[in-house]
Amino acid sequence: MMDAMLLKSIVACGPIGLLLIGSIVFFSRGINVSSVLQIAGAASLMVVVIAHVCEALHVLSWMRWGEERSVGHYLDLTGAILGFTLFPLGYLLQAVGKGGSQSPLIDSQA
Repeated sequence: MMDAMLLKSIVACGPIGLLLIGSIVFFSRGINVSSVLQIAGAASLMVVVIAHVCEALHVLSWMRWGEERSVGHYLDLTGAILGFTLFPLGYLLQAVGKGGSQSPLIDSQA
């Protein structure tokens, strides 16, 4: 039977992977500050998911995943802080850059 942490990590990989792919597509359309922030934030969140997969599978156990004041803990914490700061900031800059009155997901010229 699959460990609960591994299952949660695999499930989280889907939405975070979509964020990362979307950020890469946005980045490929034009390099600007908002696209760089979004891709850095999405990549940081993917580091968190990978850290949890490694913890569940006991990979790189020398990092002491899940223990306080360990390399694994600080890698996970730093990834989460950067991800939940940079991605929304990049998205906000993208929305403000387009005028802020319309949703950045809707193309009004279609």
